[in-house]
Amino acid sequence: MNKTKRAAVIAGNWKMNKTPSEAKTLLEQIIPVAKGADCEVIACVPYVDLAVAIETVKGTNVKIGAENCHWAESGAFTGEISTGMLKEIGVEYVVLGHSERRQYFGETDETVNKRTKAALAAGLKPIVCVGELLWERECNITEEVIARQIKLDLYDISAEDAKKTIIAYEPVWAIGTGKTATADQAEEVCAFIRAQLAKQYDEQTAQAITIQYGGSMNDANAAELLSKENVDGGLIGGASLVAEKFGAIIDAATKG
Repeated sequence: MNKTKRAAVIAGNWKMNKTPSEAKTLLEQIIPVAKGADCEVIACVPYVDLAVAIETVKGTNVKIGAENCHWAESGAFTGEISTGMLKEIGVEYVVLGHSERRQYFGETDETVNKRTKAALAAGLKPIVCVGELLWERECNITEEVIARQIKLDLYDISAEDAKKTIIAYEPVWAIGTGKTATADQAEEVCAFIRAQLAKQYDEQTAQAITIQYGGSMNDANAAELLSKENVDGGLIGGASLVAEKFGAIIDAATKG
């Protein structure tokens, strides 16, 4: 991390976990461990938990994010949620293009781009996920895959808006598998992402954008991962569901 250049951000991605009552309990446990953190702390929670989550963290340094949004302001999109709906209840961040959305629900770089533009237009801060499959890494095309995703996901987005966007590098082979990229592997790809952003925009913009690592970061490996220059935080899955583990990651980011 380099906190002199950009924000360090630790975001929990709860996925399809926790009822509203369970969410309230977990957030009440997270609030004290996040107090005084020298990094942004976010909990990205299921739609049904958003209202209680926002109420629970009111007056604290914990921010609330959603796990997806639609690109249209309204319309015949059964089951979807618009940016306006999220914004009105107090959501600040939204995860977009997570590999599970791409794998299970047909998300494409085109739809990620549309959702990202809609989120920015509404004043939300997107956390845009990119990452390669195991087969793609084995074929030695990680950089080609990542460059393509960055180009398409941020297509026609201005430098000023890009600076409001967080990029989460999540190697798909390390999500929910217990496998983790080594700190050097994570740094290598995050540095490549920054170089790609510099090509797409300019060096100043690239240096201002927070790049998280999102592949099974946990309380045991967070300090090493966050010690790397271009790893500016984490998009945390399973460990974000345990306050003690999430707190340890926040502590690592604070000390880093």
